[in-house]
Amino acid sequence: MNRDLRRDLYAAAAAALLVVTAAVVGTGIEHRDRSLYVPWPPLLAKWEPHVGPGTPAAIAVAVAVVIYGPTLAARLPWRPLLFAAWGAGMAWTWSLALVDGWYRGVAQRLTTGNEYLQVIGRFHDIPHTLRDFTQHIVSGPHDWPAHVAGHPAGASVTFVLLDRIGLGGGGWAGAFVITVGTTAAAAVLVAVRALADEQLARRAAPFLVLLPGAVWVGASADGYFTGVAAWAVAFLALAVTGHRPRATGFVSGLLLGLTAYLSYGLTLFALIAAAVLLLGSRRARPLPFLLAGLAVVPAVFTALGFNWWTAYHLLVTRYYQGVGGVRPYSYWVWANLACTVFIVGPATAAGLRRTGATLVGRSPSPALRLAVLTTAALIAILVADASGMSKAETERIWLPFAVWLLPACAFLTRPRAWLAAQAVLALLVNHLLLTWW
Repeated sequence: MNRDLRRDLYAAAAAALLVVTAAVVGTGIEHRDRSLYVPWPPLLAKWEPHVGPGTPAAIAVAVAVVIYGPTLAARLPWRPLLFAAWGAGMAWTWSLALVDGWYRGVAQRLTTGNEYLQVIGRFHDIPHTLRDFTQHIVSGPHDWPAHVAGHPAGASVTFVLLDRIGLGGGGWAGAFVITVGTTAAAAVLVAVRALADEQLARRAAPFLVLLPGAVWVGASADGYFTGVAAWAVAFLALAVTGHRPRATGFVSGLLLGLTAYLSYGLTLFALIAAAVLLLGSRRARPLPFLLAGLAVVPAVFTALGFNWWTAYHLLVTRYYQGVGGVRPYSYWVWANLACTVFIVGPATAAGLRRTGATLVGRSPSPALRLAVLTTAALIAILVADASGMSKAETERIWLPFAVWLLPACAFLTRPRAWLAAQAVLALLVNHLLLTWW
């Protein structure tokens, strides 16, 4: 065993140790005072070994990607590769969701008491509801459910509009978030190819397909947020590298603006966007178009009466009124990172070790550029963690950031072994635990 592989295994073992420590310490805290509000620390899940209709498909997809993924990623033409990554990722996500069955795994996920579909009827007059939105964030009579109150109005309006066009109900909502969320793999590949090189993107492709976090992409609204944010970065990467900078810059700005109106925490994508601008060879040319696109969504919501800043400050009050004010920061400030291990898997832990070595070493330019991109995503996660506004449930909340850590796996040798480890983690989580999302 060579020295680099041994160090990779040490990094993966350290990530596993973090998870075990979080589970042991968290279980002790839950038994003592129930202050974590998660049944199976550090995840919001409960122990319930089970199989379902998605089990054979999930195993088949995992085996196929492990055996054939690296070869196909190296040989397929670029555009077919993007569609193949999306299709295989969608098959992986759907099969994992269906391990819990259609209703429990997909159709009912977005219809529970805290979810967006509970408030469809309150948006009969969308402009009026948006003007009144902030009045119902703080806990009290007629307050919004937790997820509606905890996000800007763009998240709720998305599901209202789906209902208006005839795609109402939990089944359509679940299918929508899975479909959009799984496009993130293609978006990340586009960005990595533009900012680093195609070979690194191809090496990362199978890892983006077998994302362990697919357990939570199907079906939580954060999967939808992940897809939107990923394409915002991908279009920005195209813009700053000279690919139709006017159009791609404007679309990137439009999607970044939408991202900020889907989740308050995703404003931290400014850090990833800054890294993309830093890496771009033609960063100045698309800036006016980026800024023009960035203004559209905020202008529309503001004109309709929704005040983002007021809503955010009220959310902070609501957050500390509920379990956010009880969950101990001293535990979650590090246990959140254990949740992240479940999303990105042991291969990413090893890949991030190599990312660090790339940053401090004299690595070729493409590798260094990829390392800068993944490091920006890691910094965004650490800032979110330090804020204290993400205590628990980060296995879904941080999905949009986590997919940008997966390209670090392009640095790994022996990809099939690491892909197998990724698949085993996701399969174990989905079959041994019943997750809330």
